[in-house]
Amino acid sequence: MRRLFGLHFLPKSACLPTLFFPSHPPVNTSGLASRPSSQEALSRQSLLPFLVPPVTSQPHSNGPPSRDLFPRGRAIVYDLTDFAMAHPGGEAVLLQVAGQDATTSFYNLHRQEVLQKYSDLAIGTVKGETPQVVVPQPGDLSPIPYAEPLWLTPAFHTPYYNDSHRALQKAARVFVDEHLIPEAQECETTGRYISQAMIDRMAREGILHMRLGPGKHMHGVSLFGGVMQGDKFDYFHDLIIGQEFSRTMQRGFQDGNMAGMTIGLTCVLNFAHDEAWKKKIADEVFSGKKKLCLAITEAFAGSDVAGLRTTAEKTPDGKHYIVNGTKKWITNGCWSDYFVTGVRTGKHLSVLLIPRGEGVETKPIKTSYSPAAGTAYVTFDNVKVPVENLLGEENKGIHVILSNFNHERWMMCTATVRSIRTIVEECLKWSNQRLVFGQRLIDQAVIRHRLAKMIALVESHQAWLESITYQMCHMPYKQQAQHLAGPIGLLKMSCTRAAHEVADESVQIWGGRGLTQTGMGKHIEIFNRTYKFDSILGGSEEILGDLGVRQAMRNFPKSML
Repeated sequence: MRRLFGLHFLPKSACLPTLFFPSHPPVNTSGLASRPSSQEALSRQSLLPFLVPPVTSQPHSNGPPSRDLFPRGRAIVYDLTDFAMAHPGGEAVLLQVAGQDATTSFYNLHRQEVLQKYSDLAIGTVKGETPQVVVPQPGDLSPIPYAEPLWLTPAFHTPYYNDSHRALQKAARVFVDEHLIPEAQECETTGRYISQAMIDRMAREGILHMRLGPGKHMHGVSLFGGVMQGDKFDYFHDLIIGQEFSRTMQRGFQDGNMAGMTIGLTCVLNFAHDEAWKKKIADEVFSGKKKLCLAITEAFAGSDVAGLRTTAEKTPDGKHYIVNGTKKWITNGCWSDYFVTGVRTGKHLSVLLIPRGEGVETKPIKTSYSPAAGTAYVTFDNVKVPVENLLGEENKGIHVILSNFNHERWMMCTATVRSIRTIVEECLKWSNQRLVFGQRLIDQAVIRHRLAKMIALVESHQAWLESITYQMCHMPYKQQAQHLAGPIGLLKMSCTRAAHEVADESVQIWGGRGLTQTGMGKHIEIFNRTYKFDSILGGSEEILGDLGVRQAMRNFPKSML
C-alpha cells in the first residue's frame, strides 16, 4: 500500500528555518523562499497528519492550535491554507482527517496526478524519513503487474522484439507522457481539435510517417531525432507506436490525432498516377501543412461498400468529374483539406482525391466521444474534380478501398488491446487501495475473479496480435491480402468482444466512480462510453467474423474429410 497523503496543522506565521514537533522529525522550511515545483521534488512523499500547537517566533506558546493547513510529506510539506476553500470537497473534509493518517482517505478520493498538479503548494522538506513513493517520470514503465506487455516486463523474454524496438518504445513513451497526454486531456474535455503546434511537433519527429506503417515513404526519415532510421521500421515498431499513442485513453482525441491520414494517405501513395502530384500531396500531409481523410461511408452504406450512392460524372470534354452526394461519420472531416472519396462511376466504384473547395461542405456530427475527432457529415454539391485526381483505375475503385483495410483493422486491434491493458492496470491499482467493509477490494474473492478474467483477455489478445504481426513482417503485401484478411478480421472481432467484457467488469469494480467523467475513475468512464467505436469502425464485428469464416472456407480441402 503506498502511503502518500495526510494533513498537518501549522500556523501561517511559521517562518523559522527549522520547526520541531513533539515526537516527530524536524521540518526544514527553507523551501518557503524557493518552492519546489518539478516532478522531481515530488518523487518521495508520504504524509502523516497530526495536530500540533502553534509555532511562532516563540516556540513554547501555549495558545490554541492554528487552523492553517500544512500537509506534511515524507519529504515535502504542503501549505493548503489558501487552497482549503477552493478544495472541491470544502475545508471541512480536510479538517476531518486532522490528527490521523490520511493516506487511505487521499487515495480513495484522488489520483496520483493531483499532487503533481499542485506541486507549487510545496513549501519545505521533512528530514529523516524513508521514501516510500516514487512518482512516475516521463518514459517510465509501470511497476504494476500486467500493466505492460510481457516483452517490457523484467525477467520475461521475447522472440519478436530487439533493441531498436525498445529504443523506439522509450522515445514514444516519453513523447506521449510529456506532450500528447496533456493535449489529449484538454482536447477531449473542451472538444477542440488537435493543435497545429502538436501536428508540427509530430511531423518533426517522423511520427506522421510512422502512422502509415512500414514502406517506401519511411526511407530517409529520422525517427525521434535519430533514435532509429525509417528504413528499419517494421510492423513491430508500428505496433509499438499504435499502443503507446493509445495510452492517452482519450478516445475522441485518438481519432482526432490524424487518424484520417493513416487510413487515407496510403491510397494516394499506392494508386496515384502522376509521381510529381503524388509527392506534392504526400509532402503537404507528412509536413502537417495539409490534412487528409478517408470519405467512404454514407448514410446509405457502411460495411456494404457496394451500396455507395455518391456519383461522379465526367464532363463532355473528359477533363473533370462532377461529384454529387454525401458522406457520413467521416473522421477528421471537419478540418481536412483533402478527401479520399469513394464514388460511383456508372455501375461501378472509383476513388477520387477531392480537395476542399467550392461545393464541399462539412458539418460536425455529435457522437459518444468528443468533437476532438472532427467527425463530419460531408456534402459534395456539383464539385469539379480534375480527372488526374483519380486513384487507381476507373470502375476498379473497390480494390483501392479494400487495399488498406487489413492495416486499418490491425491498427485498431493494437489500440484496443493497449486500452484494455490500461483499464486492467487502473482496476488493479484501485482494488489494492480501495477499502470496503474493512477490507481492500482485492481481498474479496469476487473481485479477484473479475481481475483474473480481465488479465486473461488482455494477455491472450496481445499474444494473438503479436503472432499476426510476425506474419505481417514476413509476408509481402499480396500474401497478406490473401492469407491475413480473415485472421485479422477475427482478431478485431475478438478484441472488441474482449473490450466489451473488460468495460463491464471494470465498471462493476469501480462502482459510481466508473460512471463519473472526472476524478478517480475517469479512464473507466470514457472507456465504457466509447469502446463500441472499435466494434463498428473499420468493419463491424459480425461482418469481420463472417469474413474470417468465409476466407477459411475458401481454403477448405475439397476432399471429404
